[in-house]
Amino acid sequence: MLDDSLIHSTTVWGILARFGINLIILIILIGLVYFRYSKKEKFVFTFFLIGIIVFLVSSIMKKLDITFGLAFGLFAIFGILRLRTINFSVKDMAYLFSTIGMSVINALGLLIYPFYGVLILNTVIILTAFLLEQFLRVSIFKKHTIVYDNLDLLKPKKQQELLQDLSDRTGHDILKARIRNIDFKKDHATLEIYFRDQESNKKKKNQLPPEDN
Repeated sequence: MLDDSLIHSTTVWGILARFGINLIILIILIGLVYFRYSKKEKFVFTFFLIGIIVFLVSSIMKKLDITFGLAFGLFAIFGILRLRTINFSVKDMAYLFSTIGMSVINALGLLIYPFYGVLILNTVIILTAFLLEQFLRVSIFKKHTIVYDNLDLLKPKKQQELLQDLSDRTGHDILKARIRNIDFKKDHATLEIYFRDQESNKKKKNQLPPEDN
């Protein structure tokens, strides 16, 4: 069990203790929730690095008597200005803010509030993200694994042609396809396709499936 006096201290060892807690929280949120559902390796690095930097800078800010609100606002504004020009979905932006918020909470909140109080706040954020991902994946979209024989359409530039071909073959409006495996010897690939059933299609006509690479 961690020593409360160590967690609440502003010494180097206190910062390292809080850093360890923050790192575990980031692994759960980014590694076990975000990556599990999005499969976006390129953003895993970004989220982890931002979370670590935000935590360390926030810890230094505490020594300079900069308020919690100013610390969070600073990194939130940075996130908007820096990432608004790249292919960054709304859900990715939500995870970015969650990463920033949790890192600030773990850096400064542990100095003010009891350990278990901060742990509850982190748990609420992680649990909310997990439940929302489960709802989007299970309740709205259907997933099916198929064997596909036209490898030429798997090229990134032919994504729309691939979706159209899959829609024609299956009779469903395929919204997303993810490559699971390619067997060049047998000249086929295993794809995971996402589509919406008729009832869901009426309710969520313009909504896209969970994004991935």
